[in-house]
Amino acid sequence: MTTVTRASLLLAYLAFISLGLPDSLLGVGWPSVSADLGVPLDAVGFLLIAGTVGYVISSVLAGFTLARLGVGRLLAGSTALVALGLAGYAGAPVLAVLVGLALLVGLGSGVIDSGLNAYAAAAFGPRHMNWMHAFFGVGMAIGPLVMTTLLAANLSWRWGYGIVAAAQALLAVTFAFTARGWAAHRPLVGDELPTPPQVPIRQTLAIPAVWYGALAFALYVAVEISVGLWAYVFLTQSRGLDGTLAGVCVSAYWISLFVGRVVQGIVAERVGSHRVLQGSLAAIVAGAVLVAVPAHGWAAVTGLLVIGFAAAPVFPLLTLTTAERVGAHHADRTVGVQMGAAGLGGALLPGAVGVLLQRVGTEALGPALITLSVALLLVYLVTTARDRRQRSVVL
Repeated sequence: MTTVTRASLLLAYLAFISLGLPDSLLGVGWPSVSADLGVPLDAVGFLLIAGTVGYVISSVLAGFTLARLGVGRLLAGSTALVALGLAGYAGAPVLAVLVGLALLVGLGSGVIDSGLNAYAAAAFGPRHMNWMHAFFGVGMAIGPLVMTTLLAANLSWRWGYGIVAAAQALLAVTFAFTARGWAAHRPLVGDELPTPPQVPIRQTLAIPAVWYGALAFALYVAVEISVGLWAYVFLTQSRGLDGTLAGVCVSAYWISLFVGRVVQGIVAERVGSHRVLQGSLAAIVAGAVLVAVPAHGWAAVTGLLVIGFAAAPVFPLLTLTTAERVGAHHADRTVGVQMGAAGLGGALLPGAVGVLLQRVGTEALGPALITLSVALLLVYLVTTARDRRQRSVVL
């Protein structure tokens, strides 16, 4: 690995840590924010909606502008946008201002996610692709610690956003100074940043695999977030675990996701991405079945841990294999569409699961996870079958 590649890899890790920080800050800081601004706790929904809208729009657009701007410049600008939004959080006087800033942060985050995933799919192998996504979990873990420490010291929640904004600004400057180095793994055109041959946008959008991939990402993120969001309620109300133990089990789920990305990144590099994907998707279904079985609570906990470990490599490996499904010239755009679909899936489908649990009962979580995970497996199998048929026709 060259020095340039090592530097880009380190920056990619840092950028994914930065992606996890804002959301996790909000989880701990929101009670203080709502009290300070005099708004109800459920007003956080306005921020989440605004952030999701910004994320979906920018992640899709990033895929279509990446070739023109270059990933380094795109990351520098989008990280600066996130820094600006978070700095605004630190001084926001009313909820309406926070909602506008959430949109701004979402716009920047979507570009970072889409741009980095597109770059990494071309530049990194399965191991580093998985490890890059594992560092998102590191950011999710650091954010609550930062905010908790500040609140425990009787400092305002605004300090948390100010500190993270400063870190984001520093990262934006670093991206700006290293913009040309990000071209290392793409063919150069003269002295310019790498630019793949341009194809009409309608050609990209006409490829069925683009939309199969988008559906797979939406379903995957729906499974991951639904487990994290509703497992606590399910374990306490349907499996009789006490609150403390259930909380530990939910934390164990996220830890299993992190560990799975570290371990299975190495495995995928040795046995191949598609084998790991097939095994992981089948194991997610098995984990969902364990959650659904009306047995002792530990069966459900085991199922949650199986889902976490099995789901770990799915997002990074689906991203890594995008070019195989749609072709290299369409890969960047497709990654953007997939990131947008992931944002929508993560925003809408877990909410729909929540409505189901409210109306039917928390016992419905297991069947809901089985439905989502089986659908994900079938979409992947259909996509790979189409892929094999197309390659056989070409040969």
